[in-house]
Amino acid sequence: MTNDAIKITKTEVLSDNWYTLNKVTYEYQNKNGEWETHSREAYDRGNGAVILLYNANTRKVILTKQFRLPTYVNGNKNGMMIEACAGLLDQDNAEDCIRKETEEETGYKISKVKKIFESYMSPGSVTEILYFFIAEYTKEMKVSDGGGLSEEQENIEVLELDFDTAYKMIYSGEIKDGKTIMLLQHAKIHNII
Repeated sequence: MTNDAIKITKTEVLSDNWYTLNKVTYEYQNKNGEWETHSREAYDRGNGAVILLYNANTRKVILTKQFRLPTYVNGNKNGMMIEACAGLLDQDNAEDCIRKETEEETGYKISKVKKIFESYMSPGSVTEILYFFIAEYTKEMKVSDGGGLSEEQENIEVLELDFDTAYKMIYSGEIKDGKTIMLLQHAKIHNII
């Protein structure tokens, strides 16, 4: 369904380096019926998927830790972030993507994943929609050390944490990643672990 109150009149590419930054000019019909001209920038980095791996028997979760430059330049003193495993879809569908990312980043080969919801994480400036998943893991599913792909220079540390410890890390400020907070809160609310 299209919005008849929006007419895009111009799109300019401002940057096409890592991902694409567009400046979009559009006409917007306000509630009084008058047309206004707006101009906004939208960063297109593709869509992504994220997963919380959990073990209901041991009450543990698998998270990752890696350097994130944008957080570093915005005051995160060491730039390290604790996050749920995630990745961009590229040409994959969300389920295939998250299975592949899980094995690359965490070393766990999972087959069953459950989609729980999808969300725009920063709709004022980023086009990305993120697909949220959960999946159970066991030690038998561990096929490698994980850590990400060397050619992508990810340098990911894999963390296995007690769920209660991970949940408390939201409130201590050790976990500040929105997608990870949402997944941990989902697990808590729905008594998954």
